[in-house]
Amino acid sequence: MAENGETQTPAANGEAAQAQPKAPQMRILAQFIRDLSFENILSQKGLSGEVKPQISVQVGLDAKRRPADGQYEVTTKYTVTSKNEGTDDTLFVMELDYAGLFHIENVPDEQMHPFLMIECPRMLFPFARRIVSDMTRDGGFPPVNLDNVDFVAIYRQQIAQRMQQQAAAGAAAEQKPS
Repeated sequence: MAENGETQTPAANGEAAQAQPKAPQMRILAQFIRDLSFENILSQKGLSGEVKPQISVQVGLDAKRRPADGQYEVTTKYTVTSKNEGTDDTLFVMELDYAGLFHIENVPDEQMHPFLMIECPRMLFPFARRIVSDMTRDGGFPPVNLDNVDFVAIYRQQIAQRMQQQAAAGAAAEQKPS
């Protein structure tokens, strides 16, 4: 202790504070509909009889670096299809590509891909959910309220598919005669 009763901070504490990694930071710079389509097939075909809609939702993800430092564009792609339960006739098809521009700092390079494919879509999801609900309602159907999407599972599935494709490409290359 110092003579005046104050405690002295060792220099090592200051160095330790500087050595700690900074927390990841993410800001949404913009979000927008890249592409949107809704096809009301029921009204075109004029299906008759009892209609029992079965809804299926496909989700795709894409991310790319923007020219500006630390900026990325992430796109979530939703395909919502409704088919009649008994006849398997398509009632409607909706496709939405919803994108966000993100500024991301302090994320290590080896963690950037999962961050872009999991955390960024989580931030965009509530807005895409509202668009899907509004569009299906405005298309003449009960609003489709999307269940929460497990972006971790989608990411893992995409990684597994990529590894299978690489393994298949490697096996095909080994089988080619020289």
